[in-house]
Amino acid sequence: MSGTVMEFLGAERREMGGTGARQGNWRSGRDASGILWLAMDCEAGGTNVISRRVLEELDQHLAAAEADLPKALVIRSAKEAGFAAGADISEFKDVADDPETLLREGHAVFDRLAALKCPTICVVHGACLGGGFEMALACDMRIGVRGASFAFPEVQLGLHPGLGGTFRSLALINPVEAMTLMLTGKSAHTKKAKALGLLDAVVEERHVAAAVLSAANGKMEGQDRGLKAHALSYATARGYAARQMRSKTEKKAPKAHYPAPHALIDLWEEHGDDATAMQKAEIASFGQLLQTETSQSLQRAFFLRRRLRGNAKGKDGITHVHVIGAGAMGAEIAAVSAIGGKRVTLGDLSPEALGRAIKQAGDICDSKHLSSLEKRDALDRLMPDPKGYGIASADLIIEAGPETMETKQGIYDDLKPKIKAGAILASNTSSLSLADLAAHAPDAAHFAGLHFFNPVSRIDLVEVIRGPKTSDETAARLAAFCGAIKKLPVHVGDAPGFLVNRALVPYMMEAMILMDEGVAKETIDTAALRFGMPMGPVTLADQVGLDIGLHVAVSLSEGLKTPLAPISDTLRAKVAAGETGKKAGKGYYDWSDGTPHPDSDAGAPADLTDRLILPMLNACAEVLRQGTAQEADDIDAAMIFATGWAPFRGGPMHYARERGVDAVVKRLEELEAEHGARFAPDAGWQTFS
Repeated sequence: MSGTVMEFLGAERREMGGTGARQGNWRSGRDASGILWLAMDCEAGGTNVISRRVLEELDQHLAAAEADLPKALVIRSAKEAGFAAGADISEFKDVADDPETLLREGHAVFDRLAALKCPTICVVHGACLGGGFEMALACDMRIGVRGASFAFPEVQLGLHPGLGGTFRSLALINPVEAMTLMLTGKSAHTKKAKALGLLDAVVEERHVAAAVLSAANGKMEGQDRGLKAHALSYATARGYAARQMRSKTEKKAPKAHYPAPHALIDLWEEHGDDATAMQKAEIASFGQLLQTETSQSLQRAFFLRRRLRGNAKGKDGITHVHVIGAGAMGAEIAAVSAIGGKRVTLGDLSPEALGRAIKQAGDICDSKHLSSLEKRDALDRLMPDPKGYGIASADLIIEAGPETMETKQGIYDDLKPKIKAGAILASNTSSLSLADLAAHAPDAAHFAGLHFFNPVSRIDLVEVIRGPKTSDETAARLAAFCGAIKKLPVHVGDAPGFLVNRALVPYMMEAMILMDEGVAKETIDTAALRFGMPMGPVTLADQVGLDIGLHVAVSLSEGLKTPLAPISDTLRAKVAAGETGKKAGKGYYDWSDGTPHPDSDAGAPADLTDRLILPMLNACAEVLRQGTAQEADDIDAAMIFATGWAPFRGGPMHYARERGVDAVVKRLEELEAEHGARFAPDAGWQTFS
């Protein structure tokens, strides 16, 4: 294409249409065909966010385009990371203070884009989220570079789209599909986005210029929304579909806890045939949702995630990772490390285990929607190593062997003559003492815990556990490694159960005591689910494995000075009988028919929810008092991102503040009087506020 300027972003040339130097948050330029290119290139950081300033500058560019109309206008990102990560969440407070005015300003910009008297084309590579997605929807056409994806993550913040995403997505594609995207926050990756009609064309980067010219010349055909879309323009059909949506949504996101998806369904049912009315209602509804406790807590969770990402700053100095043990944990750790760009050797004496691990790595690549080339490259970086040849050259060795002190100490003794100087050894232990393990480590200063959670490919949190002699450099490098493989590191100290398991085990043990008292497992799990936990404690115990749960419970009972609920004889009997939970097909639940979905109030004692939840809060207070975690926010972040702890409540310590620390202590004292010393309020409550 004559006159086109190509810019290097990473290893790939990206079509930029002759844009010049960045001015503010945009680059602009016209190519030889008279097409105006606007490249979003936000000043702060390597990712675009749709801030108020970005929109104001876009409005200025649109005004200039109206005055001197181009052949077509193209909007794309100059960032290698992708199109846009959505709205600037830090500005939500300003919006909440004056929602009508600020939201209308944003709508006016996208309305102006939609009304421009020339073809408007959005070129998308990478992720196009939230406000970025809404910007793309305001354009006439969308061209996706392979790997492009679209999502409305607003629901994860207790909101729905607020810059026109509701009525524009519903007008563009099948309304049921549009509603599904908005209700779930799930991504539509390239192939699905094309099938839905979000993308008019999918091309390789080298063909972007030709595709843009074709679109500008009117040679790119749109897609028909289909008969269902036409039918849903009628109120009767829309009302029926809305009722079905409400029923399904209530099961996964109860209105009492998550009002946003229900508000969205109301918007669609009432205004689905009138875009103007829906736009007005969207603005009002978004402003109201911003004020809810749910949205405030979910925004808090967003910033907690950012806080943990801050732990991962810096270079890890780790190129080669060697993982010892190709079991469930080791296999996934190896896979996510390879996907994260590390060269990985995976050691295990069993060829069968190594074979399963490689197959599992391929499945994980598919679940993450890697392209065929990305999958090939990730698998090329992962090498089975039954002889352990990779140990000598590894920068980081992750031990994921059986959870016994003797086994791990034997592994460490064997490593001593093989590990290179300066290499880090990290244990994936979930419960063993780092101090005891460090006594056998080749170099205690270069030894720490690196506790991943199962399944590693889906749970982002990793506990970086300092032993008594772990150096600051080692802890920092391990945290940076977590960031490099897109995990969220939290720094914790060496104490029984560390942070997450210390809080979770009392939750599960109390559930088992309740069952021994005659309360049905379905009733127990239902109480936890209604509080907002993603899974009841009995289901969770089965998922984790009753044998693992028993091991951790025994370890904690022996290591803690504070009392725990007595270990259930029923639990011991089930483990002895091989009924270890989901992996065995039977535990407390029969898993032969799939995942259980308990829903029962039968025989629920009045104090059931508090007996399950308050032991977790009490354990968290102890973790903070003892310095196992340094800040209450670290505890909240760890529990949300490792366990899914009721995110709309903001985390256990935030919940304690909101409920009132004095009220929590009083309730614990009442439970202590009725059920015993395991409910005694921890001394940490005295200084927590």
